Amino acid sequence: MVESWMIIGGITFLVALGAAWIRPRDTVWAVELQRPLWLFFEPLIPVIWTFVFSCGAASAYLVWEKNPGSLQMWLLMALYLLLEVITVAYIPLTLRLRNIKVGVVLGGIGVVLGVFLASSILSISGLAVLLLLPYLIWSPIGTYATLEMMRLNPEAAH
Repeated sequence: MVESWMIIGGITFLVALGAAWIRPRDTVWAVELQRPLWLFFEPLIPVIWTFVFSCGAASAYLVWEKNPGSLQMWLLMALYLLLEVITVAYIPLTLRLRNIKVGVVLGGIGVVLGVFLASSILSISGLAVLLLLPYLIWSPIGTYATLEMMRLNPEAAH
């Protein structure tokens, strides 16, 4: 039998693969952009996001297990999925469109959705909310870094 954690983990993994939808010429554009000096931890960002998505999947699992199959849980799972899709779309869309503003907008939407999701599950599972904390902390940092990059590279924010 396929367990709910397997399905949630599998969907999380498949959506995360969407970040690989980038072309080499898009990365050349991104490498040439100026970055804030405090962004020295940039090489760790893939590891950080892996941790954040793993915590998000665990949060979704805990929420699902509280009332599997109910309409409320399906809606919450859709919200988890939407949050991940928007978060994963950040890099490929920003690079493909060569527009940092796209990243700022997607990052901002992700922050708002993350807060909404956390408030929506608060009455269901406190632990699930705690597992969303890495997203709620990291997503605004990433959005702020992108906003700073937009300031440093105004020609790339058209």
